[in-house]
Amino acid sequence: MKKFTFGIPDEFAPSRFSRALNYTETETKITKDFFKTKKTKAGFVIEFPLENGTQIFGFGLQLKQFNHTGSRIKLCVNSDPVSKNGDSHAPVPFFATNKGYGMYFDTSRYAEFYCGKVKKAERARSEILPEGGGDTEAELYKMRKESGVVMSVLIPASDGIDIYVFEGEKIVDIVKQYNMLAGGGCDVPEWGLGMQYRCFNRWNSQKIIETAEHLKEKNIPCSMIGVEPGWHSHKYPCTFEWALNNFPDPDAFLQKMKELGLHVNLWEHAYTHPESCLFEPLYPYSADYLLWGGLIPDFAKEEARKIFTDHHKKLVKQGVDGFKLDECDSGDYVGSWGFPLLTEFPSGLDGEQYHSMFGVLYAQVLLDALEEKPTYSLIRQMGALAAPYPFVLYSDLYDPNDFVRGVVNSGFSGLLWTPEFRQCWNKKECIRRLQAVAFSAMCLVNAWNYDGIPWEMLDCEDEVRKIFEERYRLIPRLKKAFEKYNKEGVPPIRALVMDYTFDVETYQIDNEWLLGDDLLVAPITTWESDERKVYLPRESEWVDYYTNEPVESGWSDVINQKIPVFRKIK
Repeated sequence: MKKFTFGIPDEFAPSRFSRALNYTETETKITKDFFKTKKTKAGFVIEFPLENGTQIFGFGLQLKQFNHTGSRIKLCVNSDPVSKNGDSHAPVPFFATNKGYGMYFDTSRYAEFYCGKVKKAERARSEILPEGGGDTEAELYKMRKESGVVMSVLIPASDGIDIYVFEGEKIVDIVKQYNMLAGGGCDVPEWGLGMQYRCFNRWNSQKIIETAEHLKEKNIPCSMIGVEPGWHSHKYPCTFEWALNNFPDPDAFLQKMKELGLHVNLWEHAYTHPESCLFEPLYPYSADYLLWGGLIPDFAKEEARKIFTDHHKKLVKQGVDGFKLDECDSGDYVGSWGFPLLTEFPSGLDGEQYHSMFGVLYAQVLLDALEEKPTYSLIRQMGALAAPYPFVLYSDLYDPNDFVRGVVNSGFSGLLWTPEFRQCWNKKECIRRLQAVAFSAMCLVNAWNYDGIPWEMLDCEDEVRKIFEERYRLIPRLKKAFEKYNKEGVPPIRALVMDYTFDVETYQIDNEWLLGDDLLVAPITTWESDERKVYLPRESEWVDYYTNEPVESGWSDVINQKIPVFRKIK
């Protein structure tokens, strides 16, 4: 990898806040002359040529699009992306190509990437004629195949940028270098890879204990119990203090969970209620706007970090093993909750920069509170250089195809994503959603809005038990994959194109993923069907995961009541 500096980079770049940045310079074929740059009224602009046939992947957790070639991507933090424009829980200014290189732009600004546009100066006049034509809407607006294409990048309100260039034969070789720049992938405790069950948000401690005992009696494997907003004395905004009417003896509750062999994870968000004991100490170290009437702590300030960390250490000492960090993104399309981009923070960050950095800074604070205690937790926003943090992204969106696409895309950018089970309308949907969950980075059942056990309400307990038993059989394989992520930067869950970069069939496959070294997972997202098309790369040989029977490579129609999974044997 090699870093190129242009102009005067921003002070508040993600690399400044990284705790494990591991930059080791090597020579690259791409040199500084490859780039053209200029300062404009809008910000700092970078341009470079794209070779014909270049395919572009990455840009963080993109739920609406997979291959970004020819697209315009603006990396905005948003909890509810509605189109393929770059909005994301976790936008990351990093991409990888099928042409042997990838790039990370070290910025916390809402950068814009034009992934293939033709500039007038780049072509002779005789070459400008567009191809084809036609009368139908599809023909008129279809993507044109053009040569002389450039990528143009705008870093708003900036005077310069540091660009890190990574080179490798396959996309996986490029991505793992980006992850190692961040410090390597996260270390995950074995219990975190088991089933995590989040309880109904209005249950008290006794009801949660009864539910945990019930799961045990029913032989439903479970490793962690999640406690939703009801544990706070105030929750929107938060007090971070136990609601003693629902949890009269928190120590006894946490001790009982430990006796049942269960870890405990508490929900929260950072917006701090006026009745919280943290409110007055945090007041000088918070933003100039409130959210839901609560303070927005400036986690770029050491004073705010210490106040927040010291309080959470008390919860950890009581027996809490992790936290679900909610609402650290922004909801522009769901009531416009979130703080404005023009917000000012005591550290000097503005609202745009803080939105981009919020998740990473928040995760750091909670990891400080946990000290050396292992965790595998949840978060609603992440960004650049996030691979070392043992936090998995989740969403309030719920389209099954978006969720599967999120699994596939997350591995490009040092992120983890769970297609959590949160709600379903029938038995078949329950089973299909849980199948995808069982073969993902985190096996999460988020039953926060179920006053009961979802699969019991739908009469599919036996089927669900078998799904979770399969998950626990996967744990040694998952643990090995995460160890490789930690030491080498290879994502444990990744798109087919990462390993099969020269197979053009993989350039549009956004509904299958690789798990570890040898599994290919192809979930079925149409609830009324047991059939889907599956592609097995021809470069390898495959067997059915369940039967060990050989399966022919290439495209095929698969019918399976289980989730289709295949194992690579060569």
